[in-house]
Amino acid sequence: MSKVIIITGASRGIGRSMAEYLARQGNKIIANYNKSEEKAKELQEELKKENIEIDIFQADVSKREECQSLVKYTIDKYKKIDVLINNAGISVWGPFTDLKDEQIKEIIETNLYSAIAMSQEVSKYMIQEKSGCIINISSIWGLVGASCEVAYSITKAGIDGLTKGLAKELGPSNIRVNSIAPGLIDTEMISDFTKEEIKEIENQTPLGKIGKPLDIAKTAKWLIEDEFTTGQVISPNGGWIIT
Repeated sequence: MSKVIIITGASRGIGRSMAEYLARQGNKIIANYNKSEEKAKELQEELKKENIEIDIFQADVSKREECQSLVKYTIDKYKKIDVLINNAGISVWGPFTDLKDEQIKEIIETNLYSAIAMSQEVSKYMIQEKSGCIINISSIWGLVGASCEVAYSITKAGIDGLTKGLAKELGPSNIRVNSIAPGLIDTEMISDFTKEEIKEIENQTPLGKIGKPLDIAKTAKWLIEDEFTTGQVISPNGGWIIT
């Protein structure tokens, strides 16, 4: 059955892959973007060539009123929201002691507050319908931490805390909440890694490879379809870090 799915940060990387993959499964996709309008339009046009229509919607989801606008647009057009995927995120690399207040605030607002605000706004509708699915895109660094990505690790650990608490609160309303915590995935986020560094990680990974965005898209599809999994942090990482 076709689902109405909001994906934040859907113009590139994992978000784009999820939008493409889930749209091709026959779902109604509202692909949110903030600054990457050109990338979002490219995504829309690419799918249109396959006779697949998706919505693209500009909103800075670190701002409450723009979250509300995104949700209102979806409800006005489709009368429901079946799935929310909180994917919007940024990374700040560098020694913890060098991070500026502005950088810390931006990463917290983009990665964590956006998921809080979007989940609050969407939950209001899901509770009324006694049905829904929220998927938060976390990171393996939320589970084990990362040197020189401390602020990022903090926000992703917070995402996992949001997932577990919200799963307990919304479970009685038949709403499932889960996190996907990817390992190293071949996206723009690892563009600063050298080939040698990537090879070293591959050598440390039991499956001998890093992940593709499609791997995460497939995990999201499973979590949307599954009816008995909630409050979990699923980490597709090739066995790189087994906890």
